[in-house]
Parts: sequence; structure tokens; C-alpha cells
Amino acid sequence: MIRQSSVSVDGIRSLVRESGPSSSREAVVFVHGNPGSGEDWVDLMGRVGTFARAVAPDMPGFGKADRPRSFEYTVSGYARHLAGLLDALHVERVHLVLHDFGGPWGLRWASDHPDAVVSLTLFNVGVLPGYRWHKFARIWRTPVLGELVQLLTTRHSFGMFLNRDNPRPFPPAFLDRMYRDVDGGTKRAILRLYRATSDLGGLVEEVAGKLAPLRIPALVLWGTGDAYLPVRYAEEQRRFFDVREVHLMPGCGHWPFIDDPEGAAEPVIRFLRERLGVATPAR
Repeated sequence: MIRQSSVSVDGIRSLVRESGPSSSREAVVFVHGNPGSGEDWVDLMGRVGTFARAVAPDMPGFGKADRPRSFEYTVSGYARHLAGLLDALHVERVHLVLHDFGGPWGLRWASDHPDAVVSLTLFNVGVLPGYRWHKFARIWRTPVLGELVQLLTTRHSFGMFLNRDNPRPFPPAFLDRMYRDVDGGTKRAILRLYRATSDLGGLVEEVAGKLAPLRIPALVLWGTGDAYLPVRYAEEQRRFFDVREVHLMPGCGHWPFIDDPEGAAEPVIRFLRERLGVATPAR
């Protein structure tokens, strides 16, 4: 069962979804990206909650979280907010599950809290040496053009562009839910975040330099049809982490856990059970 609560950090409220034992100080923490929310992870959270505590917050500007103009919409700002959320939830040992911009946010948090991070599950994200922004990011980073495109985006165009870049059509309910969450505050957050992040590859590589000596156990999953973060980065993660498996997912794009929920869940659950020392039930 998924539980919901409201958690405030420095006056900024986030909706937090949880499953599993609420008193555990060790948790699997799911961090979404753009556009997205903690609801992206509900299927995986339900599975993880059968053997561990699972936590998935909506980050500022997204989902049902606050969208204050005063928030620092930067990688550092989001990492600090994540730290505050975990403190408020009394989580001390963290198994991070990251996707999209949740990757830089979570890895920055991990570099600031190296004693707290236990494992990494990386969905189509990680350390990105030499990365150049994708086409939508370049538009969002361009003053006036970014605002105009955000203003003119409709439900039809939103779904059309996402489906055009994905190997298979997304479930309409997934697109409907994401679009409903993208209001004026979200659009402002996206523009500020992307414009504050000129060199994503260099930023994450700098953070990874602090993490690499730790050789954190990691699972890498990558949809081979990702139009935004090329699959060549999947194997790159071995340079920075103790990668136990690179699980490529043919026919999937940037959201492989949406494209193929069962195919994504099996390696994730197996990896997390191993890291948590929880035996796999006999069949």
C-alpha cells in the first residue's frame, strides 16, 4: 500500500509517497526527473515495499510539491532539499534510485553525504562525460524561445513530441498525468533549472570524482532507444561505480520503467534484495 504525507523543508512542501516499514532508518529513495513526479515510481515502490521501506518525494516545481519563486532551482538547491526531506523522514541509510534530472540531484546529495549512500540504481542517467544538451533542453535554455514554447505547449503537442521520440507509445494515462502536473510554476522551474545548468556533463563528472573512490555498488538500466541520453553512457558508469550489472532494455526509451515495468522491476528488485540482505522468496 502506498501512503502519502506532506513534508516541509525550509517552508517548501513536498508530497512524499511511502511504502513498507515507516520506522526503518534505511530506505530505497526514488528521485524523479523532468517532467515527472514521485508518482512515476508507484509500481516499483509497491514491489519494494514488500521487503523494505520505499520513499518517493515530489521535488519542488514538480508533481504536487510547492513551486515557490524563491527556491534555488539548481542541482545544488535540489540536493539540499533532498537532504532536508531525508532528515525529516529520519532516513539515515539510502539506496538511491535515480532517473533524468534526479540523477544529478541524487548524485550531488550522495557526494555531500558519502556515509549515508549504500547503493545506486541508475535509470538512463549517471555520469555523462562530454554530454551535450538534447534539443528540448537547448530550446528551454534560450531566452524568449523557451518561454514561447512552454506557453504554446498543449496536451496534444506534449504527447506527440514525447511519443515521437520514444520507441513505443506511452500509456495515455501516463501522459495525461504528467501534463496535468505541468502548470505555470512547473514551466518556470524547468526554465530556471536548465538555464542554471550550462554543463551537465562536467557538473556530474565533478561530483562523481568524489564518489568514485567509494566504489558504490550500482545497477545500471538503460533503454536503448533513449533520444535524450544516449545508451553509450551505460557502460561509462563502470568507471565511477562498482557496477554489478548493466541491464540494457531494447525497445525502451528514456522511461524504461514505464515502457516495460516487468522488465525493469526484475533486476531492480533482485539488486535491492541483495544490497539489503533480504532473501528472494522461494518459487
